[in-house]
This record gives sequence, structure tokens and C-alpha cells, in this order.
Amino acid sequence: MTEYRASFDADVTFSNGGGLQVQGFRLDVPGPDVTADDLAGLFVSHLGLLMVDQVRLSGVEVFAEAHKGSRGGPSAEAATGAGTRLVDLSHVIEAGMTTYPGLPGPEILPHLTRADSRGVYAEGTEFTIDRISMVSNTGTYVDSPFHRYEGGVDLAGLPLESLADLPVVVVRLTGAAERPITAQTLAPYDVAGKAVLLHTGWDRHWRTAEYGVAAPYLAEDGANHLAAAGATLVGIDSVNIDCTDGKTRPAHSILLHAGIPVLEHLTGLGELPVHGARLHAAPAPVRDFGTFPVRAYALVPR
Repeated sequence: MTEYRASFDADVTFSNGGGLQVQGFRLDVPGPDVTADDLAGLFVSHLGLLMVDQVRLSGVEVFAEAHKGSRGGPSAEAATGAGTRLVDLSHVIEAGMTTYPGLPGPEILPHLTRADSRGVYAEGTEFTIDRISMVSNTGTYVDSPFHRYEGGVDLAGLPLESLADLPVVVVRLTGAAERPITAQTLAPYDVAGKAVLLHTGWDRHWRTAEYGVAAPYLAEDGANHLAAAGATLVGIDSVNIDCTDGKTRPAHSILLHAGIPVLEHLTGLGELPVHGARLHAAPAPVRDFGTFPVRAYALVPR
């Protein structure tokens, strides 16, 4: 479903004196035919303005763009309707593909070919049994605390409650001028008990040279904010949740120390609403293992 936003200038006066002016303000709107009165009401609701006397709008433009989660706007509440649809958020794993620059791609080979299986089973019955050799950081994968900390909770120890049937909040960051995702950027979102999915749009570079260069990332203060605010899981659709320019990895360190799984190399986040989806991203429960691919997907209200 196409979503819409509006850009406008506004001049606000208050009944107890004073005023407020904004230029080029952007806001989620319910559709292309939003009225000036409705737009003014959404603006007041988003900013939480009190004792407003008048709102004068000018330069209004409405355009198709994914909602970013304006408070009090059309994405503020979960969508309702009959049933749900499924959205796949995982990259396909193929032999030889590169996930993270410098790490080897998977090798996929037959253990038992269909031809060989015909000598094992009854006539007309055949199977294939294949084997895969890969580093754990392949495709779309989840990191457990064991990935970063010796003695941390491993994949087998991660509670399902931290990986499955999680309410989602999508943080829209496509078109952002800066790479780091800071606490200030995340401050407007209620993240407690939620899977926080950082939608940067960087998955458009998947399996190209650009994917591993100058990617968006979660800043240290942003990771501290999410941990303190009670996020259950944090995911991103870029090459790493951390900045890879240096040797430190504060976002991994902070989130995994707090027991918050990290989900990397997501895709398709543009198909999710800001609120209302539910995430499933459980890996195989491998003992003494820190990272493993997942088939991440979301249930989205129709």
C-alpha cells in the first residue's frame, strides 16, 4: 500500500501569547487528499502543542513516501483489518556469495546425490542430502552475547521471547545525510519490549562493492539509549550495526552485554509499517556458538 507524507511551512499562534514558525516541516499523512485542517491537526498532535490559537499553512506538498512514524499520525497505531501478510526480511544464501567483505562465502556440496540414493532406496524413491560449509556470519544472521563475550549466552541459551513474535518499531533512516544513528534520532520512539529495526536502505547495495563501504551504523550513544530504554532486539539492513572504520565495536558490546540480540543484513524493511508488525528471527539452537543465519520475517496487518 502506498504511504504519503507532506512538506509545508507553518505559522502557529498560541492563545496565551507567543508563536512558532517552521519551514519545510515533514509529516506522515493518511493519503494524498489530506485537507489543510487535517494536516494542521496532525502537526499539532505530532509536536504535542498546547493552547494553540491558529495554525496557518503554506507551501503544502503531498508526496508518496514511506511513513516515518509521526506521533499521532496514521502509523501511530497498529493497522487493523482481516488477517496478516508475511514479509520476508532475509537475504538468500548461495554458494560462494560474500556477506561481509573478507569473510569466505559458503560451500554447498552434495553428501548423497539423487543418483547415488537410487541404490539405497526402493525403485522410484530417491533423495538428496547436502552439506554446507560456511562461517557463522553468512546471509541474514543473529548475534548472541557469546559472539562478543566469553561465557555469554550462546545461541542455544537465547530465550525465544527475545527472537520470536516481537512487536516491531521501524526507524526510517533512508535518505539520512549522516551515517551514525544517534540517541537523538531514536529518542521519539517507544522501544521498550520491541524489536527495533533500523531501516537505512543500505540493502540496495547487497552483493556489490558499495555494500561494505561507508555504511550507516548505530552510534555508541544510540546503543546506550536502546539498551537503557529496554529494546528486546535490534536489527539493521546494512553491513554491520557498528562503524567498521576502526577496531572498536561499541554497539555490539553494549547491546550484547545487555542481553539484546543483534540482527544484521536485513532486507525488505521498506515493506513494514512503522508500527504494527511482529518479527520472527530464531536461529538454530547451537551450543557454544555465537552467530547463525536466520529466516527473518514479519507478520504485517493487512
